Amino acid sequence: MTAVDAMRERLGRVGVGLMTPIAPADEWRNAARRVEEAGYGSIWVNEAIGGREVFTQLSVMLSATERIVLGSAIANLWARHPAAMQGAASVLADAYPGRLALGVGVSMGTFVEQSGQKWTSPMSRMREYLDGMDAAVEAAPVPEVPFPRLLAALGPRMQELARDRADGALPAAMPVEHTRKARERLGEDKLLVVLQTAILETDPAKARGIARGTQMFELPGSPYIRSLKSLGYEDAAIADGGSDEVIDACFNWGDEAAIAKRIQDHLNAGADHVCVTVFTPDLASAADQFERLAPSLL
Repeated sequence: MTAVDAMRERLGRVGVGLMTPIAPADEWRNAARRVEEAGYGSIWVNEAIGGREVFTQLSVMLSATERIVLGSAIANLWARHPAAMQGAASVLADAYPGRLALGVGVSMGTFVEQSGQKWTSPMSRMREYLDGMDAAVEAAPVPEVPFPRLLAALGPRMQELARDRADGALPAAMPVEHTRKARERLGEDKLLVVLQTAILETDPAKARGIARGTQMFELPGSPYIRSLKSLGYEDAAIADGGSDEVIDACFNWGDEAAIAKRIQDHLNAGADHVCVTVFTPDLASAADQFERLAPSLL
């Protein structure tokens, strides 16, 4: 069994994303335990630059749980030196064998420049960063079970880099057709973990209002816009927060059965694992929704 096959087995079909920004450590521990007890295969957390540091956050939840895989979606490469990224992941993978998945991403220019750094070509930056991580392997701990390295990859070039330099890809918030194309680019021997949303709301206007409230298509230089255009969506469909067609393609809303069908569509299109994120004001509310969804998703 390869390392990718072993991680597929540990992950199972569906995991969750806990994306709430700042909360006390006990709230993270409690939410992680509830998600694990509900039967999900993974928990993924994101990272900006400053504030909630992703490896510290992962360690809090790894120590509070027993079997569930913890993943970074993503660890922001602008937040640390590549040797620090390799070292931190290696330490956690050594401490919790088979329970870490490392997702690395380049973020977006707006956020990088807000941190006082100069945005450069995402592809060049990622290639150089992966070179730095590879050069640091010998100085880092050697985990008993190797951890997979995944790249946040929406576009074809980044997905091809994920195929060539990583164990797989982590695309987010894209239609089913995007998942299908990602699998074709990656091939069958790479992990494809797809990040998707779940909005438990059956009223179309309310559900689409929640989706537009994320402002996903309004950030300058958004990679989501470029990816949608590559799938054939016109500028008019993406403008002003997105047409109903775009919102319905990128956001999963409805009752439990409707959301479960959409998640299954991504699995059928080639995803190995789907990470589901909900929009809630706090971690306890997120855990409530994941427990409600579990019988349909798992």
